Amino acid sequence: MPDALLGRHEIATAAEMEALGERIGSGLVVGDLIVLTGPLGAGKTTLTRGIAQGLAVRGPVQSPTFVIARTHPSLVGGAPLVHADAYRLDSALELDDLDVDVDGSVTIIEWGRGKVAGLRDQWWDIEIERPTGVDAEAVAEDLDLDAPRVVVISRVTG
Repeated sequence: MPDALLGRHEIATAAEMEALGERIGSGLVVGDLIVLTGPLGAGKTTLTRGIAQGLAVRGPVQSPTFVIARTHPSLVGGAPLVHADAYRLDSALELDDLDVDVDGSVTIIEWGRGKVAGLRDQWWDIEIERPTGVDAEAVAEDLDLDAPRVVVISRVTG
């Protein structure tokens, strides 16, 4: 991922979130690991859809909450995308038990903070903040509602 994408990004719409994801995805290579953090309705899956577009993988990209992990093969001979949800997992050991091919794919793990130690020496941490307060309930109930978000991208060495 280009260093220019590190830092804070203010996102106004779902389309902007996907566009940021596409920029991220176009710079990822096999072996890259992304940990996505944010509350329900923050836009983690929307960002992942954009990353999938940037990687040119087969869709559709949907939340992997109930299946825990989905693999999206490349349409252009590039790295496949593994999209996992660690929400219901308690530890890095349970994540490791999924036998995700982090060496042969680009891997995105939603709710993975604190659960990826040992999978890679370095990964990208992306935190998405959504509105809080009175209007937050409306945003959480309508996941497609355009509302301002803040995306913070950092590199983590573990």
